[in-house]
Amino acid sequence: MLVRATFQAQLDELKEMIIELGRQAQFAVGESIDALKNQDVDKALKIIADDRQLNLMEEEINDKAILLIAQQSPVAIDLRRVIVAIKISSDLERIGDLAVDIAKSVIRIGPKDLVKPIVEIPRIAEVANKMVTDSLKAYKEEDTDLAKRVAKIDDEVDEAYGKLIKELLELMSQKPDYTQQITQLSFICRYVERVADHSTNISESILYLVKGKRYDLNA
Repeated sequence: MLVRATFQAQLDELKEMIIELGRQAQFAVGESIDALKNQDVDKALKIIADDRQLNLMEEEINDKAILLIAQQSPVAIDLRRVIVAIKISSDLERIGDLAVDIAKSVIRIGPKDLVKPIVEIPRIAEVANKMVTDSLKAYKEEDTDLAKRVAKIDDEVDEAYGKLIKELLELMSQKPDYTQQITQLSFICRYVERVADHSTNISESILYLVKGKRYDLNA
């Protein structure tokens, strides 16, 4: 019983590490969107510099997960918990990378007057970041119903992304002097849409964890 209690404590610690990584990744995304709204190059540079910490956190999670497999030889759902920890940490680290990508686009846009007010991108980003929040909650509680609801929201993000890209392409033909800026804004839209995709990936991992089967929630 003592061995089992120790192993469970290690699994719980691994889960908390992942949730903290998720919080940091979410924060980075929020800061990158704030940098965009305010054309704050200094903040964008800080986001890029801080990304190393997220990378180190993912490495620590992976090392701990591999050590658990080596020491405990888990089976069935316990093995899935460790495997899913590695998978989810990868998705969260990639969300952090997307925040860096947004920050780099903010730097490329610079202080030049914007082709249009930055309204839609923050709205889409708020939905995508809420998906991350809910996917982490679903992971913590192993809640498959919540995981499925998160995945369904991805369709809303995809639709909003498609509409905004269409609008930006139309603006490009109307205001060719802003082509470089519009290109960067289009990239940012794509990065935000990818945050939602990674949240869906996390939801799929939760279903695999609980049910032992792989699901494609984007189908």
